[in-house]
Amino acid sequence: MITRRRQTTLVLAAVLVAAAASCQAQDRPTRPAGHPAAPAAPPGFTLVATGDVLPHSSIIERAHSDAGGNGYDFRPMLAAVQPVVTAADLAICHVGTVYGPDGDYTGYPIVEYPPQVAGGLAATGYDACATASNHTLDDGAAGIHRTLDALDRAGVRHAGSARTAEEASSVTLMRAGTAKVAQLAYTNDANGFPLPQGEPWAVNLIDPARIVADARAARKAGADVVVVSLHWGTEWQDAPDERQLSLSKQLTASRTNGRPDIDLILGTHTHVPQAYEKVNGTWVVYGMGDQIAGGTFNHQGVLDPRGNESTIGRFTFTPPAHPGGRWEVTKAEFIPQAFDLDAGRVVNLNAALGQGAQVGGVRDWIRDVVLSRGAAKDGLVMAQ
Repeated sequence: MITRRRQTTLVLAAVLVAAAASCQAQDRPTRPAGHPAAPAAPPGFTLVATGDVLPHSSIIERAHSDAGGNGYDFRPMLAAVQPVVTAADLAICHVGTVYGPDGDYTGYPIVEYPPQVAGGLAATGYDACATASNHTLDDGAAGIHRTLDALDRAGVRHAGSARTAEEASSVTLMRAGTAKVAQLAYTNDANGFPLPQGEPWAVNLIDPARIVADARAARKAGADVVVVSLHWGTEWQDAPDERQLSLSKQLTASRTNGRPDIDLILGTHTHVPQAYEKVNGTWVVYGMGDQIAGGTFNHQGVLDPRGNESTIGRFTFTPPAHPGGRWEVTKAEFIPQAFDLDAGRVVNLNAALGQGAQVGGVRDWIRDVVLSRGAAKDGLVMAQ
């Protein structure tokens, strides 16, 4: 396990301004008049993904303040990463908990947060969210219904939990550039809460055979690319555990007619960033960390700043040279980010460099964790 250097409070006032500006897409060079047009770029697409959104009590209070005391506004928290998210062809988030009844919100241990989170995610540019987590059953079937209803109203697709058996058996299929992308999502457990009576399909639990079967069904439904979101791993451990390692090998080894059944695995749950690794030719993000969370305490009861650090994964897919081939990841990137507890804002750490040595220290630690299993040799780079 990689040793963690201590984090001090992030600086923000000027940081957020710099972050929003620096995250903008790179300027395209102007083509001189009279020169022939450059060849058209391959019709691929970019996908970005981020970690758990966990609105603890302090986060709910911040959103209420950002709304001027009238409701809840989660948009300012995510403003600094909006340029990265909106620049992608497809953006996937993770809803770590369920929405509570109107005005009745709790931060922990039973987590139910305001449905306005869905609007904040949509405004930031997210297209879909994984909804399978250990908190999915915190309020039984009612919590699932409220959460998916709110995401539907906001125009955000979802996978991992369901209101009906028909919804559970359907494929979340989205257009990204010229490709059709399927998102599947599963959780390791539901904190011991039983599945609602008569609704064994309410939340997807991790079962390797089921995941492979679902991936093959998604392919038959027309998916060019199959993305699997897994809520797994050991909390507060920045190294993937044995189950993560064995399951990633098993899932990425699965093939149909020589073509991998799964094209990308996105991990959440551990609270801290974990490594990226190419396994059997497929990229696996073991853990992206918490994108939004209040101050969190580790298993030793210590307030652990790593719980407010995470990454954005960005993958560029290129279509196959021949029909029926695999869409390949031709560019793999990550962007280190953190949540500033004092300011209540997500910070793009690369954009915030120059705002203090502590920012660079946190950024460097995240980089070391992400690259700890040799992903650099397979082409993973830290994006600016």
